[in-house]
Amino acid sequence: MTTTINTNSLLTPAEPRDEPSVPQGVEYHRVLAGDKRRIGRGIFAIVLLLAGIVIFPTVIGRAAALIDVRMGDTPPILGGTDYTPLAHASAMLSLGLLIPWSMLIQRWLYGVPGASLHSVTSRFRFDLLGRSLLIFGPAWLVVNAIGALTPVEESPWSQTDLIAIFLATMLLTPLQSAGEEYGVRGLMFRVIGSWTRSPRAGLVAGVLVSSVLFTAVHGATDPYIIVWYFVLWSGLAVITWRTGGLEIAVMLHAVLNTFTFVLATSLRVDLGSALQDRSAGVGTPYQLVPTVAVIVIAAIIWWRTRRTGPALTPQL
Repeated sequence: MTTTINTNSLLTPAEPRDEPSVPQGVEYHRVLAGDKRRIGRGIFAIVLLLAGIVIFPTVIGRAAALIDVRMGDTPPILGGTDYTPLAHASAMLSLGLLIPWSMLIQRWLYGVPGASLHSVTSRFRFDLLGRSLLIFGPAWLVVNAIGALTPVEESPWSQTDLIAIFLATMLLTPLQSAGEEYGVRGLMFRVIGSWTRSPRAGLVAGVLVSSVLFTAVHGATDPYIIVWYFVLWSGLAVITWRTGGLEIAVMLHAVLNTFTFVLATSLRVDLGSALQDRSAGVGTPYQLVPTVAVIVIAAIIWWRTRRTGPALTPQL
């Protein structure tokens, strides 16, 4: 009986352990592309990813809710309105699990090492993260701080809860943001980008389809919020393509979410209602300000890489 192993299969024991299984000289979104488009496999990968987005918060959230109930609170996952520090921490942690989950899906279904999701160099480039934080971070903070000028509904938080939510935000929200980036701008972007013969067609499909799906997952019905989400996700996908990795996308997402939660707790905002209400009428024209900011940041990065083009996997 003979066994045929395709180019994307796992390395056999006889091959050197350090032999790369990442295609050489390809753009970030084309790492999973091969001779066959494997659309069925890609759909299965996306289903598994979306299952993680739903199952992880549900399982961990309900486990945390058991403790909250014993303390006399009813968190939103149980139909209540008590947005507790434990509910907040469990939500952040559960989405952070998308990092190993996305890597596992890619390795299992495509035989490509999970570390390649970091970037085309198969490592997380902290130097790029640091530079982008210094260059874009301050302006990004100011743009998002302007939103705090609008009236907000205060909630009677205790000092203990405020401190606990602040600590959970600082420790876990960057992890949550990174988890979503690895899942959507990483795995999903690559899967959809591998379905076409042309790299450019794959880029367009990867950016648009992943952004539409992730916007839909957030369940917004307000037009301003929908436009904001779609442009944000599309901009982060374009940035990932040009830089060849998730570092800047993770930074922008993490700064946005972390600062938003810190500011919300400082203003004693009712996080429970604020996080869940994305219905029509909630958004304001202000959402166009960070929307334009994302476009500007993506344009700057594109212009800075105009001579080199998008980063490619190493030629060995």
